[in-house]
Amino acid sequence: MTLTDTPAWVALGNVEHTVRHIQVGQWRTRVLEAGTGHPDVLVLMSGVGGHLEAYTHNIGAFAEHYHVVAYDFPGHGYTSLATADLELPDYVGHLRRLLDVLGIERAHLNGESLGGWVAVKFAAAHPERTRKLVLNTPGGTMATPEVMDRIRTLTQGAADDPSPERIRARLEWLMADPGTVTDELVEIRRTIYARPGFARSMRHIMCLQDPETRRRNMITDADLAAVPGPAMVVWTSNDPSGPAAAGMTIAERIPDGRFQYVEGAGHWPQWEQRAQFNRLVLDFLAES
Repeated sequence: MTLTDTPAWVALGNVEHTVRHIQVGQWRTRVLEAGTGHPDVLVLMSGVGGHLEAYTHNIGAFAEHYHVVAYDFPGHGYTSLATADLELPDYVGHLRRLLDVLGIERAHLNGESLGGWVAVKFAAAHPERTRKLVLNTPGGTMATPEVMDRIRTLTQGAADDPSPERIRARLEWLMADPGTVTDELVEIRRTIYARPGFARSMRHIMCLQDPETRRRNMITDADLAAVPGPAMVVWTSNDPSGPAAAGMTIAERIPDGRFQYVEGAGHWPQWEQRAQFNRLVLDFLAES
């Protein structure tokens, strides 16, 4: 067995952690916590249509130094299903209430795709509760019609017909190397997408792929300028959402932003290049 095919939950086998559901406003929210003895908190947020397993190969390394919180967004994973369209204020408000329920005053935020979008919006709205940001191929600054259509087609298609083939096609679109999409990852997502009512929930999640809805939710230059602390933008050689120049622009517009380029990864650098990603994040967070 190689590093890249280690099962997601095997990677957490020797990591002391809990997975539970807690009530956050209207949302029964699935939350994983590890490293709870550490004072500094690191929150991990996955992308659109995703779930906390996107970070299972990073949690162990991070929990050696931080109180790690990974959770499923509203309408995602095993959190309550959505019954109305979800826009960025919904995700930001949910994160704020989650921190309140957990008794967390301030946290580092690490978000991938939609998670990065939420992290920036949260930091701009709640700077007093935000420490450093790590933004993995973040969404919210581009509205490329062909990319949005591809995301909607693959994701909604997988929710409408959660067959292994459709689930695999959606996951392989994220990766530089389709071989990093393991059978286990396909089954994790297939089981989530096969939940009764999940296809309807996905339609509400996919509203951000509608041009008009996306336009009113996009990250603005004012949002980036309002990020209160250091931020690291991680972009990759094979990201399907856009070129590395997009990540460089985000980093340039954050007052204390920096850019990191990762070879051999697509939209999930934390999955495909986990050792490098873990090292980058831990080094960045440790800086004074």
